[in-house]
Amino acid sequence: ITICPHCYNIFKNEYPDLDGKFEVINYLQLLNKYVEEGSLKIDPASLRDITVTYHDPCYLGRANEIYDEPRELIGKMTAHFVEIKGNRSFALCCGAGGAQMFKEAEKGDKEIFIERTEEALDTNAEVIATACPFCMTMITDGLKYKNKEEEIKNLDIAELVAMSLNL
Repeated sequence: ITICPHCYNIFKNEYPDLDGKFEVINYLQLLNKYVEEGSLKIDPASLRDITVTYHDPCYLGRANEIYDEPRELIGKMTAHFVEIKGNRSFALCCGAGGAQMFKEAEKGDKEIFIERTEEALDTNAEVIATACPFCMTMITDGLKYKNKEEEIKNLDIAELVAMSLNL
């Protein structure tokens, strides 16, 4: 079971070439399963009035085509879901997958994490959800850069699930 899409991709797609034979599951798939079978009982009223948007992590989406599970899970918690303009296979990378978080910015008009954060902010959502710890870092930095970290929350989908379980 992986939380990081980068790790999921390696375990699922690279390690089998090295005779790694095991089932690999992303935590969103597991959470969805538990909610569907009733093991996790989400309180649909807990996030009812919160508008949520979702940033597709590159290694979860484009690399492994996991697009529906995050949206299904969010949809079970709030009726107010709004897509970012660039979503699913057209989602703009936050920059972490390209190692932008580990180096100085290159010359250009705008850093990629700022561009992606602005796209998310354009939705007017109160919560930007994602499913990648690296994306969390980049979007949090984008919110700080835009001076929005106090009014807009950047949460992992697991945090939304915990909130909807009243934990």
